[in-house]
Formats: sequence, C-alpha cells, structure tokens
Amino acid sequence: MSIMGIELRRSAAVGAALVTVVVGVGALYVATGRWSSSWMALALAIREYLLLLWPLALAAGAWQGRREHRAKVGELFATTARSRAGRMLPVLGTMALTLVTAYLLVTVAGIAWIVTTASYLPLLHFVVVTTVGALSLVAAGWLGLGIGRLLPALVTAPALAVGGVLLVFFVTVGTPDRVAAAISPAHGSGPFHDYQTIDNRVSGALAISMITLAVTGLLLYVADGWRVRAMAVLPVLLGFVVATTVLPHDRDTLNWPVDPVAQELVCTDDTPTVCVSRVHAKVLDTVAPLAREGLTALAKMPDAPAVVHEDTRTITFDQVTPVTKPGVVTIGIRIDKRGRLAHPAAVVPEIVRHLGVPYDGKCQEGDEVVERAAAYWLLGREPRSDVGVVPGMIEEDPGINPEAVTLWRGLRDLPEAEALARVTAVRDALRACQDPTGMLSRSAR
Repeated sequence: MSIMGIELRRSAAVGAALVTVVVGVGALYVATGRWSSSWMALALAIREYLLLLWPLALAAGAWQGRREHRAKVGELFATTARSRAGRMLPVLGTMALTLVTAYLLVTVAGIAWIVTTASYLPLLHFVVVTTVGALSLVAAGWLGLGIGRLLPALVTAPALAVGGVLLVFFVTVGTPDRVAAAISPAHGSGPFHDYQTIDNRVSGALAISMITLAVTGLLLYVADGWRVRAMAVLPVLLGFVVATTVLPHDRDTLNWPVDPVAQELVCTDDTPTVCVSRVHAKVLDTVAPLAREGLTALAKMPDAPAVVHEDTRTITFDQVTPVTKPGVVTIGIRIDKRGRLAHPAAVVPEIVRHLGVPYDGKCQEGDEVVERAAAYWLLGREPRSDVGVVPGMIEEDPGINPEAVTLWRGLRDLPEAEALARVTAVRDALRACQDPTGMLSRSAR
C-alpha cells in the first residue's frame, strides 16, 4: 500500500484520472438533453463518450510506460532482487484504481443531474453497462503501459491518443456489427430511442475482449524478452474469438435492443386515461392535464377518442404502420435537458392536429390546410405557426397559415352545428382515406 501511495503521488495515474473526469463531465454537461431522460440514457452516454476517454487512458498509460526509459533507470532496477512483475504490479494497480474511480466519478456527476427527475432504474443493466465501461478504461490504460514500454518515444503517447480516437470511431461505425460489438467500448451507445439498453450478452462479450486486452497490455509491460512480448498478442485474439461466439445473432438485439419494462405504459388512475411509458413516468402529471385538454376539444365530435397513449414505437419496429387501438390518440413524449417535459405547448395541438385519426402510413389522402383549420376550430383559437411549438419545426410553408385562417374564419361564422358537421365530415374522410379538400367550404349536410 505504501508503494501504491508513492505511485499515486508521482505517477501519471492521478493526472490521467483528473483528465478523464474533466473531459467526461464536460462532455456530459455540454449536452445534458441527450441523456437527461433516464438512468440508462446516462450510462449509454458515458459509454459513448469513451470515444474520447478511451484514447486518453491509452495515451496516459503510454506516457507512464516510458517512465523508466525517460529516467534511464531500467538497468539499475534490473539489478535488484525483486522481479520485474513484482515491481510493475503497483503501477498496474494504481492505474486501474484511478481510472475506475474517474469513470465512477463521471457517472456520479451525471446521476446528480437526473436523480430527482429520472424514475425507472434497471439496476442490473445500469451496473453492467457502467462496469464494462470502467473495465474498458483499465484495458486501455494497461495496453498503453505495455506499448509505452515497448516504444518509449516521446511521440508515442500523443500518437496513441489520436490513433485511439480514430480506432474507436471507425471500429464503431465502419466495421461489421458483430466485430464492433465484440471490441468497441462505444458500440450500441448511440441514442436511437428512449427505451434503449445494451443486451447483457453484448456486455459480456465486450468484457471478455477488454479483459484479454488488459492481459495483453500487462504481458507487454512486464515481459523481459521478445518471446513473451510476441506471445502477448494471443490473449486478445483468443478473447475476440470467444467474444464473437457469445454475441447474439439478432441484429436489433445486437445494435439497439429495447427494454420492454421501460416501454410499458403507466397510466393515470382517473379518467380520461392518459398513459406514458415507464421511463417517462415522472412527466405523467404534467402531460395528463394537457392531454385531457386535447381530448376535450376532440370530444366535440361524435365517436371521438377518449384515451391518450405515448407513442412507444422505436426504430426497431415498423414505423410505417403504427399499432393503434380504437379510441386512442398517440403522442410523442420528449424530455428536456432538465429531465422535464419538453415542448409542453405542443401536446394539445399534437393531439388535435389530425382530428384524432392516426396516420397509418398507407393513406396518401389528406389536406394540411383543411386539417389545420378544423383542428383549431375545435381548439377555439385562430390557427398559428408551428414554429417554436412543434419540436423540430424550423420553417413552414407561408401559404398554409393564411389559407387555414380563412377556412377557420368561415367555420367560426357558421352556426356551431353546421361547423361541427363539416369538421366531423373531415374527420370521417380521413378515417376512410378520402380527400377532405373543400369539405369545410361546402355544407356537410
């Protein structure tokens, strides 16, 4: 322990940990909106940022690995009775301890941001993903130690930092899925949907690869001869072979698996019923009154939907033909960077926009102007731009709003029963996949 204390004070381990914490926390807090929705989103975001952290650990290990060469004490230490492996173990242990601590500190910094807003915690998957991420940093640090001792040039560490970024990036995005899953610490961490996780078999395969990579680095670092150094490549090759046999064969499970528990709906106890996914349960109290306002507007029409569900489809499902239930309106739920409901002003218009008729991906009939005028008549206010209200809407056809306003004013000037009949006719046309153009301008009787 006293030797490790000296290593902590004099080696590059603490510096590597500090850099890891600064870069990791900085990367997290620059884009909190990418992971503020859930605990798993946080774990995956940190794993994604291994694109930066992994090369830094590799470079730090290489800088530490050339210490004896830099101090010109290699021959002196070789004359001592203690074996090289015995002398190097404290260095390896210190590097591992500081890198794991740094990874956990980055995780804690993220938890501090979401602890009051995130509700669903899949503890096993969160721990496994975090543990494998920390293990990958240890593997990078130990591999760097071995390479730094093998190539003790001043340029080795910065070259490994740059090369490590390129390696992780191109392995993640440019290799077959099974290869990337077996060896890339950032694989499967890109945000595709809010119910995303990493399959435990994928985590197990990566753990095998990282452990064998760490063994390779250890052998390179403690080896005294070229024979052992040449054999050091065998563990990582064996690890890769074993890892690929552990991986699942299903492409969706390999790349962007869904946590079905996170996707389950959590509903209000009272009616009208409003449901959101379990991972978004914290915003249910915010969504419910807004959703009910939208249902109240739709209720002016006969046979109107009376339930709102969050749309929990993901990229792994058929996005063209949504699975809908009669009498149910689906909406998207988005979380802002503070973990609260993003764009609350968009909830009511989103419910009413298509008059409660789900888009099935097949019907090509529709009229945005007519639908907008009818929806805003139900809401009792003049049609307005979606820019700043609907997420992702940055510009709008300038011809839509004036035409919609004209139709809306025409409805407003009609007797309420006649206006409602025309709006209902538009809704029925959308249900039957018929063109509703002109239905607001002529009598629906």
